[in-house]
Amino acid sequence: MGWGSDWMFDFFGSVMPVFFIVVVGIVLLSAGKGLLQWSRNNRQPLLTVESKIVSKRTEVKHTHHHDDTMSSRTRTTYYVTFEVESGDRMEFVVSGEEYGMCAQGDQGMLRFQGTRFYSFARHPRIHQDLARG
Repeated sequence: MGWGSDWMFDFFGSVMPVFFIVVVGIVLLSAGKGLLQWSRNNRQPLLTVESKIVSKRTEVKHTHHHDDTMSSRTRTTYYVTFEVESGDRMEFVVSGEEYGMCAQGDQGMLRFQGTRFYSFARHPRIHQDLARG
């Protein structure tokens, strides 16, 4: 690669294929990771267990687009942590609607498969008060 009239073509001819391969590799790796987790979840049994909500949290991601429109985008991910009878804790991503219906301390039946959340059926408060004594 010299300083002749076509050095830039040599540079881009060398760098662009490497850049393209790296980008394609990252995309394939991400897709493969998602497919692997999906496959693992499908192999797990669908369980329904007694549980208690021990915490809730959100993760907010804000993106600014620096173009002519000056637009921005916000995405919120909702998490709920459940504690099952064995004392194990599991955190699941839930919908905003489900998140809003959950309160810390609620007890009920958690339905899940691997890391995939299906539902939480809260026991009525009267049932929880009787269970405590």
